[in-house]
Amino acid sequence: MNLADLTTLRLGGPAGQFLVADSESRLLDVVRLNDQSGDGLLLVAGGSNLVVADEGFPGTVVHIVTRGVEVEVDDCSGATVTVAAGESWDGLVARAVAEGWVGLEALSGIPGSVGATPIQNVGAYGQEVADTIASVRVYDRYEAAVRTFAAADCGFSYRDSRFKAEPGRYVVLSVTFALRLGNLGAPVVYAELARRLGVEIGQRAPLAQVRDAVLALRRGKAMVLDPEDHDTWSAGSFFTNPILTVDQAAALPSEAPRFEQSDGSVKTSAAWLIDHAGFAKGYAGTSVSLSTRHVLALTNRGGASTSDLLALAREVRDGVELAFGIRLVNEPVLVGCAF
Repeated sequence: MNLADLTTLRLGGPAGQFLVADSESRLLDVVRLNDQSGDGLLLVAGGSNLVVADEGFPGTVVHIVTRGVEVEVDDCSGATVTVAAGESWDGLVARAVAEGWVGLEALSGIPGSVGATPIQNVGAYGQEVADTIASVRVYDRYEAAVRTFAAADCGFSYRDSRFKAEPGRYVVLSVTFALRLGNLGAPVVYAELARRLGVEIGQRAPLAQVRDAVLALRRGKAMVLDPEDHDTWSAGSFFTNPILTVDQAAALPSEAPRFEQSDGSVKTSAAWLIDHAGFAKGYAGTSVSLSTRHVLALTNRGGASTSDLLALAREVRDGVELAFGIRLVNEPVLVGCAF
């Protein structure tokens, strides 16, 4: 199996061994056996947040395709929805909107699996999965035990969690969400989305309208997968938005975006930094380039290699650091790659 066939970037070399886990018991058996043998293990579900080396992965690759959604609804407490790790994330969001479950609608169109979302604390347009996750059930490879972490124990922060902080330790088995019931989405807090919906910041809009607006915004940035559109052959946003000290933020040009955080830090826009460091949409061309619609996405134009992509990523990262003194951090997980 060539791992390019499992990633949205369509890049990556062969797997040493390839297995499919279509049930939780099968997944646990494979992981336990692998841990006993000491061979390398790579878990892949949607493959939307992976950059795999051209040399591939010499150990065992497990494709997680577990399925199952359990729902408990109470008119007072809302919907408690427990979802298997291998379920489609956007499939869950679409169902939530259709069922009147509030809190996931602004996360429409994000590729990948449900199990990947707590690891990265996936977020977009003012929502994060941490806002609605009640608990995460995992297999702890260090303790060889199944454990359940309440949301408060998951260590969620911007694009981070305890699961990301200890890579390789936890295998997400299922995620439980606590969702309010209603026809209106959560208050809109993202200016671009508010403008698209024609509402003020803090106002609410019908769930279906929020989903449609988010999908339209994402399509405009080539962030909804389309096999015919090379701008979507990416791992999504390649760099996270930098979190700065007050002094670092003050050193930026006056027009640079600044978003004060509750802990006193300041978030700025990676896209703004990239663009103003001289890397415009479509930069580089040929086999890899920045997306022609979104400078945060590094895209495979066809016939590319992972080495090509990382060379462009380094050029952008180093150019931003030279221009602004800020070193961008990659968002996708790098497998066998030096960056």
